[in-house]
Amino acid sequence: MLAVIRYTVPESQSQDFVKQGHTILDTFAEQPGFLRGRLARSVDEPNLWALITEWEGAGFYRRALSAARMVMYPLMILMVNEPSAYEDVHTRDGA
Repeated sequence: MLAVIRYTVPESQSQDFVKQGHTILDTFAEQPGFLRGRLARSVDEPNLWALITEWEGAGFYRRALSAARMVMYPLMILMVNEPSAYEDVHTRDGA
């Protein structure tokens, strides 16, 4: 299961955002079902960021959100309000 949380971050807040993103990923990494995660910045719109994580299932992701609520709270105002959980329909690895 793939989770994508997008954020709109003013340039003046980007350094603090990256630090908080690291803390969120560290918190997620301690949760059951966490597979991997990354913090990414749009190459076309530098104010647009994404926290992308992979989980064993939606239940693990939702429980991890509850566990990370206090760590994520400072960034909630920057979140893009949209669904964030996606199920794999088809995957393909590179050669």
